[in-house]
Order: sequence, then structure tokens, then C-alpha cells
Amino acid sequence: MMKWAEVKAGARALAHIRENGLQANDVSTLLGASGGPKWFVLQGLDNFLFADFFADRQQPLNLLGTSAGGWRFASLGRKNAAEASALFSKLYRATVYSEKPDIREITDKAIDLLHEYVPDSAVAEILQQDTFRHHMIAVRCKGLNAANGRLGQGLGLLKAAGLNAISRKTLGSSYERVIFHHPKANPIMGKEWRDLPTLHVPLSEENFRQALLATGSIPLVLDGVRDIPGAPPGVYRDGGVTDYHFDVPLDDQEGLVLYPHFQREVIPGWFDKNTKRRTTGAHWPNAVLITPSQAFIDALPYGKIPDRHDFADLDVPARQKFWQQATDAGYRLAEEVAESIVTGRIKHDAVLWK
Repeated sequence: MMKWAEVKAGARALAHIRENGLQANDVSTLLGASGGPKWFVLQGLDNFLFADFFADRQQPLNLLGTSAGGWRFASLGRKNAAEASALFSKLYRATVYSEKPDIREITDKAIDLLHEYVPDSAVAEILQQDTFRHHMIAVRCKGLNAANGRLGQGLGLLKAAGLNAISRKTLGSSYERVIFHHPKANPIMGKEWRDLPTLHVPLSEENFRQALLATGSIPLVLDGVRDIPGAPPGVYRDGGVTDYHFDVPLDDQEGLVLYPHFQREVIPGWFDKNTKRRTTGAHWPNAVLITPSQAFIDALPYGKIPDRHDFADLDVPARQKFWQQATDAGYRLAEEVAESIVTGRIKHDAVLWK
């Protein structure tokens, strides 16, 4: 039988699953990565997690997201999280730009989508509950990375990329990691998060949408978000620059770290896509990674998951059809995962994430 999903777990998490299966209360942290429209293949999993798996959640669940991950998690903490998630998918898929959109047009479209997806009532609802505790990462730019123009930003990015090739820790000279967190949550950072300068800012009704916009503000694609209320003055951009798929220590999380991810490798930062740096279960012994199998990817139209290049490579009807097909396939993947968890088969399906 063809398998659409793969479940990999760090050594500690695998031992727990082999003995107990996977229960909602086993999980203390949910991760969501940057990746733009790649997340469409996860919409079915989000529907299962938001509507069923975590439906009766009572104890706090930390949500750590950057860019698309942060936007996905803005559905949680609302009365009908699955409905909100489906709306986000619908709005994102329906986005249409002019033939050659500039940064202002793309930014304005993102702001319009954000206000429809997360209206004032949703912000209040999220902040008034304390079960689903949001932590969304943005970066505060230093030097040329804070520039408005393409030339300044481009030079800043080249510098950051060159230094990153030597060491990820050098990113601290270009960016400060800022974690905007639920006001009732403790900062989700252990003592070992010393790889980069890191600041914590409580979320509020005044800054929630600005923080969410900032975490997805891709350099050279969207405008940065300036002077977010409650945070130090400056220009804030996409948290994926430093934490694309994450490599921060997670050993201090009390329970399991659940990571539904759209691709089969975990790339630490935005500049690491062309390096050999990867995060594995050896780094995260308490993590459970759920990804599409290669068979799933091969069966998709064009043999790939959606990405931002689809805006340029496909006309609007073809792109929207592809993204809907990828979403539908993701629901079939989610059914397989749900059955594995509910029946306890996950005890045997999960393998060691090396």
C-alpha cells in the first residue's frame, strides 16, 4: 500500500510513541515553518489537528511559528479554528496580482488578506484565551537590511549570506530575533537559545496583526513593518530569515514537540537552503516530524509541492487549480495520519529520525 505520510521521531519521542502512541496531551509545543504556499499540503493536517486532535485541549500548548507557520497558527485560539484555517487557505489561493506586481502591491494584498482572515474580533478572542499560546518570530533589521530600496537591502542580504556561510551565529550582526508571544505565556526560550540576540515582546490587540504581518514580510518581496507597538523602534521582516525551519534547542520543552512539515528536510535558516546544514532528530530527541512521503510529492501535478514561483510560472487558473489539487491531496495524507494515531498504528509507523 502506498504511504502518503512519513512519521519520524527523535529517540526520546520514539520511545514514548512505541509505548504510548501519540495523544494530544503528550504534546507541549507545535512548530510551523516558513515556506509560503508550500503549506497547502498541510491544510488537511491542520484541519485534523485544529478540529479533532486538539479540540478538547485544556493544558497550554505553545505554538512556535515563522512566516506561513505563524499565519497558520493564527487560526488557533478561536471558536472554530478549522473554519478559520479553511478561510486562510481559500483567501491565499484566491490572491491574484497584476502581471508585474511591485512590493507595494504585494504588501497591500497581504494586509487585505490579513484583515479578512484575522479581524479585530479574532485578535481579541486569541488573546483572551490561554490554552493556545502563540509565539511568532520576526527579525529586527540592522544596517542596510533595514533599507527601503532594493539596492540597500540586496547589499545587506549579500553580507548576511556571506557571513552565514561561515557561521549562523554571525546573523546577529544583521538581525535581532524578536519573539512576539501570547501575554499569558512564558517566553519559549531556554537558556541555550544564545545563537542570536533574542528579544521577547508580549502580543497585544495593538500589535498582533503587525507582528503577524512582519513574520511573513519577505525581504525584497514585501515592505518591512516599521515600529511595532510594544517593541523597540525599527524595521521588522520575515522571521524565516533566521528561523526558516528552526534549529533552536527544544530539549527544555516538557512534552513532545509536534512538527507537521511540508518537506522532508529541516533547513535551519533562510540562508541555509544552499548549504549542507540540516536539523535532525539527533538535535531534537523529543520531536515528532510528520512530512509528505516522496511518493506523495511525485503524485502531485508537476511532481512538486506548491511554492512562490507558481505565481510567475503558472497562469492564474492553472495555479489555483494546482493549489487546490495539492490541498485535496493533503487531506488524503491527513486521513492516513489520523487513522495511524487513532488506531495506535503510529506505534509501528513511526521511525527513528536520525
